[in-house]
Amino acid sequence: MNPIMSSIMNPVVLIPARLASTRLPNKPLAEIGGKPMIVHVWERARDAGVGPVYVAGAEPEIVDAVKRAGGEAVLTDPDHPSGSDRIFEALQKIDPARRFDVVVNIQGDLPTLDPKIVRRALEPLADPAVDIATLCVEITRDAERTDPNVVKAVTAFAPEQGKTIARALYFSRATVPANPGPLYHHVGLYAYRRQALERFVALPPGRLEQREKLEQLRALEAGMRIDVALVDTVPLGVDTQAELDRARAALAAVSAS
Repeated sequence: MNPIMSSIMNPVVLIPARLASTRLPNKPLAEIGGKPMIVHVWERARDAGVGPVYVAGAEPEIVDAVKRAGGEAVLTDPDHPSGSDRIFEALQKIDPARRFDVVVNIQGDLPTLDPKIVRRALEPLADPAVDIATLCVEITRDAERTDPNVVKAVTAFAPEQGKTIARALYFSRATVPANPGPLYHHVGLYAYRRQALERFVALPPGRLEQREKLEQLRALEAGMRIDVALVDTVPLGVDTQAELDRARAALAAVSAS
């Protein structure tokens, strides 16, 4: 991390995880290369070196798996409606003294996560006006431009001018903005200022959030500022058996190289 940033931030990394996935039940404990998936995610978050890493588990089995691997984990209410609510409970449990002022939220189903993009997610917070930071990557496959499962971040980068951080104007499942030009695939990894996370979880669901099924729109509707950093890789999210097989193959290839 940039030394200037490290002097003004004290981040903690929180990884929400639960067993009750509809498409791939018990996925945090799915074995990949002899380890549960959640352990792979914890290891990659730790390797980012941005701060302490805790898993916020909805069930004791998740907490036990992480602790057996030498990690830190905290048990949270299994009925939380979102990962943001889960990490907020975990934050209150591990840090009642409010030592941490930035919270990095990493999904628990990203076993191929590149640690360097975790560090990149903190960079927009160097601007004190930014409440929440996140990531995106330029879409290069035509099929993804119209795929509603590929969330688009609407933002005005100027990479030709060396500007690869910009304000998020909107997020959508639709193909936006219109007309020729780059589209950006949102990477669902967030860095919140602590006060921003506290405000966010206290807000009611937004109208656009409910329409698009995108939680980050709640923050934009409430006038919070989200900035986006451009990266060059999208971590493989595991929601299905096919994606789990891909993650196993990818990590096996890394181990063999």
